[in-house]
Amino acid sequence: MGDIDLVRLNFNPQTLFLLNCVLGLVMFGVSLELKAEDFGAALRTPRALVIGLLGHHLVFPAFTFLLVLVLQPRPSIALGMILVSSCPAGNISNFLTHFARGNTALSVSISTLSTLAAIVMTPLNIAFWGGLYEPAQTILRQVAVNPLEMLLHVFLLLGVPLAAGLFVSRRWPRFTARAIQPMKIFSLVFFLVFVLAALGANWQYFLRYVGVVVGVVFVHNASALLTGYGLAFAARLPERDRRAVSIECGIQNSGLGLILIFNFFDGLGGMAIVTAWWGIWHIVAGLTLATFWSRRGLALQAA
Repeated sequence: MGDIDLVRLNFNPQTLFLLNCVLGLVMFGVSLELKAEDFGAALRTPRALVIGLLGHHLVFPAFTFLLVLVLQPRPSIALGMILVSSCPAGNISNFLTHFARGNTALSVSISTLSTLAAIVMTPLNIAFWGGLYEPAQTILRQVAVNPLEMLLHVFLLLGVPLAAGLFVSRRWPRFTARAIQPMKIFSLVFFLVFVLAALGANWQYFLRYVGVVVGVVFVHNASALLTGYGLAFAARLPERDRRAVSIECGIQNSGLGLILIFNFFDGLGGMAIVTAWWGIWHIVAGLTLATFWSRRGLALQAA
């Protein structure tokens, strides 16, 4: 088996540009569901919101770094883990929280603010934690990632579409009401097509190396869900809030992660395979956990 750190997955520039545009459109669709009232509701429970954001952008990336030190994976796999932990919440986290009988309003607020914070925190976390892991420093020097350039890129992918969606939903509410459901379907289909296209174009690499990352992603994703729940439990949040924080930490926007890998890391094999497999696995793990919680008694939710 070859060195996964030397593998470069393929995406031509034209396809990559199209994917950047489509991800922006997906984020625009997500923001159509947001209203000023959502932020007002979150501010009525500021402690839960702060715990969720701290867990997502500070505690989980730090825990990921500790996990990397323990597991000592290949440098590109370690960078993939750090990048995934630095991404904002995934698009299906709100659905999973609702299905799990969690606090959906809190989930929406954490998702939105984590996405806004990701404009700064995603490049910062990748540069900081990736730079601390000595085996990965060579890769970071080779690709010469400019944090400011990545910040601008993430702003264009996340910030501009979110602002546009908020403007459209406020200015044209009737159009927004008709567009929300089609955009949800489009977002899910796009993500699946994107991951399958990335895998299909590089199928031989995926088959060769997926076995190397399966266990890593399983442990990493489980640690994300446990980190969110444990942090919320330690803060003595209600059970519904614990579920929301747990799912928000465990469901990452791996579509954004893949695009950053192809834009800034030349499709580095370990990073891309970790992120692509995370995108598949976190749906399986999230649905499993949400199904378990959905069957728990209502009395537990008031705990």
